[in-house]
Amino acid sequence: MKVKIKQENRARRHKRIRAIIKGTSERPRIAVFKSNQYIYAQVIDDKAGKTLVSISNYGGKKSKVKTKIKKSEAASKTGEALAEKMKKMGITEAVFDRGGFKFHGRVKALAEGLRKGGVKI
Repeated sequence: MKVKIKQENRARRHKRIRAIIKGTSERPRIAVFKSNQYIYAQVIDDKAGKTLVSISNYGGKKSKVKTKIKKSEAASKTGEALAEKMKKMGITEAVFDRGGFKFHGRVKALAEGLRKGGVKI
């Protein structure tokens, strides 16, 4: 029950955020979702209703070899990789949609990785 309540609260927060934030072709929206293990981000043009670029730190099949990288470090590297993809498409500015999550930890690390990669948020 508690998990369902937490998910509903996050969905409610996300709905409030989405009422304000809109992505355009000049300044698309970067939507973030984090699961317990991975983080996902996609660049969306809301006017056209299209996803321009998406990325995650999910590597496909699970490997039996454990890596010693922290989740926040992986999120930061994911942000830098997304910034690189955005630069190739000619996108330098974006609005950040934290998806109802608090802006700390992995979400903040992803945003800082984007900034480090040269994307203005």
